[in-house]
Amino acid sequence: MSVLRWALALSLCAAAAQAQPTSFTVATASIADQKAVFATVEAVHVVPARARIGGTITTYTVQDGDMVQAGQQIAMVADPAMAQQLAALSADITAARAQLAQANTDLARAQKLVGEGAVSRSVFDQARTEVNVAQATLKAKTAAHDALAQQINEGAVLAPVAGRVLHTPVTQGTVVLAGDTVASIAEQDYVLRLDVPERHTRYLHLGDPVRIAGDPPRFGRISLIYPQVTNGRVEADATAPDIGGYFVGQRIEVWVYAGSRPGIVIPASFIDTRFGLDYADLRAADGKAVAVPIQRGAPQPTPGLPDGVEILTGLSAGDVLLPPGSAP
Repeated sequence: MSVLRWALALSLCAAAAQAQPTSFTVATASIADQKAVFATVEAVHVVPARARIGGTITTYTVQDGDMVQAGQQIAMVADPAMAQQLAALSADITAARAQLAQANTDLARAQKLVGEGAVSRSVFDQARTEVNVAQATLKAKTAAHDALAQQINEGAVLAPVAGRVLHTPVTQGTVVLAGDTVASIAEQDYVLRLDVPERHTRYLHLGDPVRIAGDPPRFGRISLIYPQVTNGRVEADATAPDIGGYFVGQRIEVWVYAGSRPGIVIPASFIDTRFGLDYADLRAADGKAVAVPIQRGAPQPTPGLPDGVEILTGLSAGDVLLPPGSAP
C-alpha cells in the first residue's frame, strides 16, 4: 500500500509541475481600469401564455419554476355551455342524416313512378329538391359541429416558448376570459442586465468584455446598450455562459471597462508571500534566481491570465520570473 501511495504522490507532483509554468517574462501591457457595478439576471423575453377562449380551468399542470417546452400544454379551459351545444349539434347531425336518407328513398320512388307514368314530373322535381335541401342541411350542421369542436380544442393553453415558468396567477377552477394570462414564461436564454452610472457611458461599447465576480472569475461581453438614461443610470445587457438557469432577478457583481493604462501584470502563482511581504524570484544575468520584494496591486484577471495580479513596484519589463522557491 505504501508503494502505491508513493507512486500516487509522484504522479501528483509531476502533474503539478506540468501545470506550473517554469518561467514568465514580464512585459508592459494595457491594463483595463474597471468599475464594479451590480447586474441582475434577466430573461431576454418574458412571454405570457394566454387563454384563447373563456371558461373554467379544468386542468393546470405547471407551477412556479417548472421548465416547459414550446407547444407543451400547461392548462385546459372548458366551457360547459359549449359541451351542451356540441351535443345538440351532434343530435341535429343525426336527424339531418335521417332526413337525407328519407329524401333519397322518396326520390327513388318518385323516379320509378314517373317512369311508369303514375305521377307527374313535378313530383319527381320536388323529391329531388328535398334531397338537395337535406344534403345542404347536413353539411351546415357538420360544419357548425366541426367549428365548435375546434373552438373547444382551443381551450388547451400551450406554452408559446421553451423556458421556465416565472408566475402562475391562476389555479385549477379559476374562471378566465379569452386573452387572460394563465402563466408567465421566461425564455431559456438569460442575460445580465447591467446598471451603469451615466459618467461611464462613454466607455461602453458593444462587444466590450465584462468580468463576473467569482472564484474563478468568469467573462462575458456586452451585447446591447439601451439608449434611455434614467436617473443618471444606463442599462446594458451582457451575455456570458452559465449565468443562471433558475433564479431571475438575482444580483451579481460585475466589473465593466472604464478606460485603460499601461502596467505590469503577472500570474499570482509567481508571487511568494513571506512574513507579510511579497517577493518574486528573478533570473539574474548569471542564471541564478534572486528574490526581490515587490508591491502587488489589485487583481487583474483576464481570459488568458485568470490569476493575473498587477505589480506596482519591484519589476520591470524584460525581467524573467521563476517559480517561488527558486532563489536560495
